[in-house]
Amino acid sequence: MDANTYQEAALRTLNRDAFDKPYALLTDGVMGLCGESGECIDLVKKFLFQGHELDRDKLAEELGDVAWYLAVTAHAIGCPLETVFQRNIDKLKKRYPQGFTPDQSINREEYRHAQD
Repeated sequence: MDANTYQEAALRTLNRDAFDKPYALLTDGVMGLCGESGECIDLVKKFLFQGHELDRDKLAEELGDVAWYLAVTAHAIGCPLETVFQRNIDKLKKRYPQGFTPDQSINREEYRHAQD
């Protein structure tokens, strides 16, 4: 499934009646991203610090919820998911043209300008 097909399918389950106020969909989307990301880190926290097994199935399920809210948030700003993904890859290619290195991360241009 490609990103835009996923976004279209995900939006079929959106309760459109709940979003009649300006920015309600955007707010729900970013709040949902935060909440679902928190559920992901909670599973990892329990694995790393509380002796739980890493529940990969539950983590995959929560990542799906993150994807749903990402699709909603992108829709709220009028942006297809494929565009979100491509813009991110373009940014990463510019930042790390030969792939990630710690040196490039530490010495990124925007950090150098911020320190000037």
